[in-house]
Amino acid sequence: MVVMSTVSFAQQSLFGGEQIVSPEIHDDNSVTFRLNAPSAKEVKLAGEWMPAEGWTPGAVTMRKGDNGIWSFTTEPLEPELFSCSFIIDGFRTTDPNNPFIVRDVASVMNIFIISGKHADLYKVNDVPHGTVARRWYDSQTLGKRRRLTVYTPPGYENSSEKYPVLYLLHGAGGDEEAWITLGRTAQIMDNLIAQGKANPIIVVMPNGNVIQDAAPGEGTDGFYKPQFMIPKTMDGTYEASFPDIMKFVENNYRVKANKENRAIAGLSMGGFHSLHISRYYPNMFDYVGLFSAAILPNQDVSHKVYHKFDETLKTQMENGFELYWIGMGKTDFLYESGKQYCAKLDRMGMKYTYRESEGGHVWRNWRIYLSEFAPMLFK
Repeated sequence: MVVMSTVSFAQQSLFGGEQIVSPEIHDDNSVTFRLNAPSAKEVKLAGEWMPAEGWTPGAVTMRKGDNGIWSFTTEPLEPELFSCSFIIDGFRTTDPNNPFIVRDVASVMNIFIISGKHADLYKVNDVPHGTVARRWYDSQTLGKRRRLTVYTPPGYENSSEKYPVLYLLHGAGGDEEAWITLGRTAQIMDNLIAQGKANPIIVVMPNGNVIQDAAPGEGTDGFYKPQFMIPKTMDGTYEASFPDIMKFVENNYRVKANKENRAIAGLSMGGFHSLHISRYYPNMFDYVGLFSAAILPNQDVSHKVYHKFDETLKTQMENGFELYWIGMGKTDFLYESGKQYCAKLDRMGMKYTYRESEGGHVWRNWRIYLSEFAPMLFK
């Protein structure tokens, strides 16, 4: 009886859905969205390809058909991974006919990919694939076990080779899930390696929120609503504890454990962490990537990590490095602080590579930055 009831429940879930295709991507890259909502007075479609309204994507009103199904067809879209959602009588929700959903901080949204150009890097293509693992490590500095995500390249398990490591850090509100889901790290690395554009490397994606042991819903605190900024994210604690992560990686993976074979990069808050970790440990990394990075700590933060900023940055420069890479969107709210930091490096005579892109503080830019940064590593 238990088996029969379980099968019955599964069948109910399987066959209870609607037979509606949404989104439907057409040959010309236009996309049709559909929603069955006969009682709704107004349905809007919100999508990343529309002009933003502040921090949220713009929206367009859908048309209601005689059958109660609302629909809208876009103009042909450029290749990209897009997120989208519906707004039904003012209530924002996901598309029930699109099961592909991601979480960004506490917001959930559907995704789809328009093929072509750089967006082909975000797809699962017919190439050798690496392995993604969630691992737990002991942080003696923080006094807790913590979770991180590790990508190992194709063939790692059957090889005795040692690999370089990229430590890839998330932004505020993110966690060890952000880069692997929103950033499409595994797909990007698989495709770049298969194309011969990037060397096989290990990518480590830690959780930068030191009061968490893991992402919300994945740790001992259970299910709770994620927040954009939580205590102790940018107060120096994470930077000071970072060697615990490196110790775990270098004791548990076949890595080349030297400066020449270590890289660190991150977006926004993760760029802030990358800047200060690489400066505080000035002989640790030969490759540094700052993606739309926050630069300076709040004035009321007094942790020793942020002391002697210019002195340690100068030491980092004098120790030498292969690449110091800075990427920033033209409409990013951190644009001016990023340009000021570049001017500071210019005055110091510190060499760097600067990449300016369209758009603002968005994953669309950060995926591109990773796609361009990874091929520059460990050459």
